[in-house]
Amino acid sequence: MTHNRRVLWLFLLPGTLLYLFLFVGPTLTGLFYSFTDWDGVSPSYQLVGMNNYAKTLHNIVFQKALWNNTKFMLTVVIAQTLVSLALAMLLVKNTKIHVLLRALYFFPTILSSVAVGLIWSFMYDPSLGLINTLLSQTGLGAWGQNWIGGVKIALYAIAGVQVWAHAGQMMIVFIAGLHAIPEELYEAAKMDGGTKWQVFRKVTWPLLAPSATIVVAYTTIQSFKAFDLIFTMTDGGPNYATEILTTYIYHTAFANYSFGMASAGSVLFLILLSILTILQFKALRADRVSY
Repeated sequence: MTHNRRVLWLFLLPGTLLYLFLFVGPTLTGLFYSFTDWDGVSPSYQLVGMNNYAKTLHNIVFQKALWNNTKFMLTVVIAQTLVSLALAMLLVKNTKIHVLLRALYFFPTILSSVAVGLIWSFMYDPSLGLINTLLSQTGLGAWGQNWIGGVKIALYAIAGVQVWAHAGQMMIVFIAGLHAIPEELYEAAKMDGGTKWQVFRKVTWPLLAPSATIVVAYTTIQSFKAFDLIFTMTDGGPNYATEILTTYIYHTAFANYSFGMASAGSVLFLILLSILTILQFKALRADRVSY
């Protein structure tokens, strides 16, 4: 019996080694380099203590990226949660047309973020893009914008693309949560004379709390890791209007050759994302208990 247990433990060894090599090792290495002035090229470096962290926190571009990331996250989390929930409510039935529409709404999720960025960059083009062309042809030409070239609107234009690409994915999570709600609860609520809003507020939403927790937490992580989409569409411009933490880290490391500073930014990014995720889980859990 003891021998069999040892054999079973051996099955964990490949996964454990991969995890140590691909995650723990690079994480510890990055943490070490965050205390150095390494430029990513030279074989030598100097230990600088907490200097990189102090410089990063006082860096204007880092502060701008953090603020942009906060706005981007809030916009995407709110919009994507509402859109995906609405789609789930509309397509919850398992009819053929509903299943087909689910597949259509889910389709953008399987596309590469780079491909999505290139497609929407063309659609947002101020001269030839589909958005401005449609507005012009429907008599709303005055609403046309330089969507990803304007400092005030570029970040929200990209947030819209993020929602378009991933709302279908989160819709599936909500549909799974809706299917788990017993039909008897709806029947009892209707017999008590509850309106549709009352049924949603008192029955549907409380029982969707686990699904909402997953959607909000995953969407938050998505919005902080939207590097490929922003890099493809604007590369953080114009004038740092769409610079987020991941693009800041990339530019610091590979454009400015300051890997020590980039590593410090990565550590701060990891800490921030961990804190946000924990707070969201606690808030949503408390909201669930309050019902």
